[in-house]
Amino acid sequence: QVQMVESGGGLVQAGGSLRLSCAASGGILSINVLGWYRQAPGKQRELVARFSHGGDTTYADSVKGRFTLSRDNAKNTAYLQMNSLKPEDTAVYYCNAERIVTHNGPRFNVWGQGTQVTVSS
Repeated sequence: QVQMVESGGGLVQAGGSLRLSCAASGGILSINVLGWYRQAPGKQRELVARFSHGGDTTYADSVKGRFTLSRDNAKNTAYLQMNSLKPEDTAVYYCNAERIVTHNGPRFNVWGQGTQVTVSS
């Protein structure tokens, strides 16, 4: 069974940093279009950053210059380094893979369970 597990969330003061991790497991051969989304209370889930099909990285305007997306393909893990955090970054952060190829076939639109990030002013 394919799973994506986020970690690294927590409570931080404004201006601080956190590093989120998303580890995928379950007989994985490859992961396509891997990214991070977030959902604040009362708001819709929004894209934070993701790797595109071509390998380019896309960031939401609100996080450009502050957040950095990276991945370790050997570990099937993606990271989101978040610096200069602001109270408006407070949300549940989710990782997502549009397509995961496994030994038992592909899986589509796979989500993790989310990790809470709270930034105090």
